[in-house]
This record gives sequence, structure tokens and C-alpha cells, in this order.
Amino acid sequence: MISKEKFQEELEGIIANAIREDVGDGDHTSLSCIPNEAKGKAKLLVKDEGIIAGVEFAQMIFDHVDPTLKVETFIHDGDKVKYGDVVFHVSGSSQSILKAERLVLNAMQRMSAIATKTRFFADLLEGTKTKVLDTRKTTPGIRAIEKWAVKIGGGENHRFALYDMIMIKDNHIDFAGGIGQAIHKTKSYLTRNDLNLKIIVEARDLTEIKEILASGGVYRILIDNFSFEDTRKAVALIDGQCLTESSGGINEDTIREYAECGVDYISSGALTHSVYNMDLSLKAV
Repeated sequence: MISKEKFQEELEGIIANAIREDVGDGDHTSLSCIPNEAKGKAKLLVKDEGIIAGVEFAQMIFDHVDPTLKVETFIHDGDKVKYGDVVFHVSGSSQSILKAERLVLNAMQRMSAIATKTRFFADLLEGTKTKVLDTRKTTPGIRAIEKWAVKIGGGENHRFALYDMIMIKDNHIDFAGGIGQAIHKTKSYLTRNDLNLKIIVEARDLTEIKEILASGGVYRILIDNFSFEDTRKAVALIDGQCLTESSGGINEDTIREYAECGVDYISSGALTHSVYNMDLSLKAV
């Protein structure tokens, strides 16, 4: 996984780019009708229910836009919310509050939706050893906040990007000439370049599971699009030699049974690519 420093850099980049995109050379509506010296106060109002996420990120946005803005928080990241709840108050320059408003709402609505869906999936796994993982199926440009929301919702992060973990999938295997070749070439590459990256390999059937185990040195095997029966067989074959992950079309109706097959992780792109934003608004107090 990426370092805390790199993750922080990603967050700051998201804010800077979003402000550039939204504000440009100025919020001319606010500049034209609100005096520079005007002070105001606004509340973050919940008009939905679920898990709130993005409170800390909102603080980062306000700090970026205007460090003099003051935020009083009542509800924190990961808390359950319902219609009518007030998450925080922000006070200070009215122009600054309005400048930050849309980015705060866009980010928190998206993050809260992801956290809510993740919590739903995590609750379905309660009592098993299995953890739910996100994927790289994220919105371009805002991956860091979407993966942060998964953590807030009780899930865990898969690799952040192509550079922080090796993940040998079906196309890599076919282009490399087979599983053994793909794993061997990967290990040689890591040694030559003095890289310490974990290796995950996707298996399409039980024969490929055996090939992966024979090669050794793999951190996790991705048991992709297996039936329940074959997943149980795969877990038995692996027998703790490395971690296991199920993926491929797993939904709320099937996730529990896959977990009960004994896998360590279940990955779901739906956590980030199929959510409906939580309804939030920022209203003057």
C-alpha cells in the first residue's frame, strides 16, 4: 500500500484540482453580491440516512480555501446518520464558505454513499473471518477519497494503483506464456529493480491454483469467478500457504456464502462504481 505521505499528497492534489476546476479565476457570483468583509455561518444538513464520511476531508477543504474558517463538528466519520442530523457548523468569511461549498458537498455525498454500501457489505460478513476489499474501479481523479470512504465504512483497501502491488491477472498470464512464466518473470523483475512489492495472482480454475502454489512466493491468490463448491476446494488446496481472495460478480445475495467458504477477502468493485450519493446540503444558519 502507499505511504501516508503519498496518500496525503493525493488528497491535497484532489482539492487543488477541484478548486481549479470549480472556481477558476473567481466565484464571481459571490464576489458580486457579498461584501468581502461579510461573515456567516452554515450547517451541513443530512437529508438521508446511512454512514457519514468525508468530515475530515471537508476540514481539509475549508483549510485549503481559507485557514481562518472555523469548523465545529458534531458527528464524525463512520457514524450513522439520519434525516435532519447536523454534522458540523462552519463559520467565517461568507465568500469562503460559498467557495468551498460545492466541493465539500460533492465529496461528502460520494464518500458517504461508499461508506454506507461498504458498511452494509461488512455487516453481511459479521461472524466470519472475511474482510471486504475495494478495487481500482474508482472515479478517475478522486480514488484517494473513495478508498478512504471504504475504510470509514469498515472495509479494507486493495492496492491503490498499478505501482504499489503486483497483481498478475488472466491477460498477464496469457501474454507471459503461462502462470509459471509470469510469476518467474515477476520475481526476476522485482529483484533486478530492488522492489519490495507483494504478489497477487489470479486463478481461473483449480489447475491454476496448483500451478501458483508450485511456483511459490505469492502473497495472495485471487479465486476469480469460482462456484461455491470450487471456492471451498481452492481454499482447501491452498491450506494457509498464502492468503485467499474471492471476486467476480459477488453481490449482497452471495457474499455471505462465499465468506463461509473460508476465504480471507472478498473484493467488490460495486463499493465504488455502483453507489447513489447521500443527500446532503450546506445551509446558512
